[in-house]
Amino acid sequence: MGFNDVYDYVDGKLDWLAAGLPTEGTNTLVPRAGDVARSDAPTCRMDETIDDVQERVKAGGWDACVVVNDEHVVMGLLRSKELEEKGRPVEHVMRPGPSTFRPHVSILEMATFMREHDLKNSPVTTSDGRLVGLLYREDAEREAHESHSHDDHAAGDAP
Repeated sequence: MGFNDVYDYVDGKLDWLAAGLPTEGTNTLVPRAGDVARSDAPTCRMDETIDDVQERVKAGGWDACVVVNDEHVVMGLLRSKELEEKGRPVEHVMRPGPSTFRPHVSILEMATFMREHDLKNSPVTTSDGRLVGLLYREDAEREAHESHSHDDHAAGDAP
């Protein structure tokens, strides 16, 4: 039939979206958590000392670090408070098993949730727990506002 690169993705559409894989159609115009999350967020390992991580994170201008394993699966999170610790292993000061969100969650939903739960940032992961990036509430709120403003203007332009 002339089709190339055909795949049978048995895990389904929701898993495809949760993995942050590309999509098509009008729904792709809606900003998602994975689009806004900062993929360059600092990461560290549980066996590092907080002092080493602290220097690296602060030098990059960050206030959080995502703790990952060798497969880049999120194991914990270090926020400002934990980054103030001294001389201890990351494993002993990290927030274990932080709440994570999938890349396909709308940015408006994320901004609302983060505001309501007073989350300054949150890891965005694939369905198997691999880090996509760190989403900051300020980024989510800005993108949600810009997206909503754009939708209002587009609706006003309709005949």
